Amino acid sequence: MIPAQTQTPLPDIIGDLLGFGTDMGPGETFIASFIGAALVGTLMLTMTALAGPWAKRKITAAFTDRYAVNRIGPAGLLIIVADAVRLLSKELIVPEGVDRPAWDLAPIVIASSALLGFAVIPMGNGIHLADPEAGLVYVFAVASIASVGLVMAGYASNNKFSMLGGLRAVAQNLAYEIPLILIAASVVLFAGSLQMSEIVAAQTETLVSLGGVAIPSWYVFVNPFAFVLFMVANLMEVGRNPFDIPEAPTEIVAGYQTEYSSAYFVLIYLGEFIHIFLGGAIIATLFLGGPAGPVLPGILWFIIKIWAVFLFTQWARSALPRLRIDQLIEVGWKGMLVLALANLVLTAVIVGVIA
Repeated sequence: MIPAQTQTPLPDIIGDLLGFGTDMGPGETFIASFIGAALVGTLMLTMTALAGPWAKRKITAAFTDRYAVNRIGPAGLLIIVADAVRLLSKELIVPEGVDRPAWDLAPIVIASSALLGFAVIPMGNGIHLADPEAGLVYVFAVASIASVGLVMAGYASNNKFSMLGGLRAVAQNLAYEIPLILIAASVVLFAGSLQMSEIVAAQTETLVSLGGVAIPSWYVFVNPFAFVLFMVANLMEVGRNPFDIPEAPTEIVAGYQTEYSSAYFVLIYLGEFIHIFLGGAIIATLFLGGPAGPVLPGILWFIIKIWAVFLFTQWARSALPRLRIDQLIEVGWKGMLVLALANLVLTAVIVGVIA
């Protein structure tokens, strides 16, 4: 493996292919970075288009022993095109009394915040846009911007159900984002860095060899307790059962997104699934060795790991009942926070002993 410090970012590789050389000016840097961001964004949006209209229905149907989409195109794949045309061709209805600037901006904030997180995710040798020293902090910072979008949508819609959804989103994020960050901090203690490529590089060594099979030092093996906690907290972050409280269709008619239609609804729906993939990308980076894996190229392993997390979220959506809001808050503050703190303290002790 190439050491993390010498990995070439994707914009530099694109700059070389375009003949800009190693010493690019501001304009050339912008062009190379724009093309790199477009490639990464296209990959994520393609996966989202496949996951939302098609894979979600197929997986849910398999779990609940029902038929899914199978009429439009081979295996129903053209439902993606049909849904896109259907939703985007609908009239955009603006209810009376909405706070128009906030109402218009909320879907954009929800969708774009997750895409920004992929800027520092290492997807394979040379397949990352940037590699700042505080990359992990950046990912959590931009991902949390979505919470602002949820509150904006709930407040600006002038609808009691939307407002309840926005308030629930605030309560839920406060209760679970703190444990999420504390769990990630325990990984930082092991890796000794906030840089995403360094965290991946720290997992390349062999943890133990059993019968000639080398088990890598992925943090899922080093600290499985932290991995389980992070998976649970991630379900909250992406709003999947039992933590889909802000939407709760049977209680508050889809919550913060009740008053949205047409392209705005598409943006909110898109943002939901991009956040699921961003959560999977963070889990793959922190606990599953990033793009590491045998035989196949790193980018393929990275995509496989992301889809594995997506499959888990869809299983949870089909199998687990929704908590009440009071139960969710109690689990967050009295359960997850305590366990995350205990994990952080225990990790600090272990790292201090073996250092």
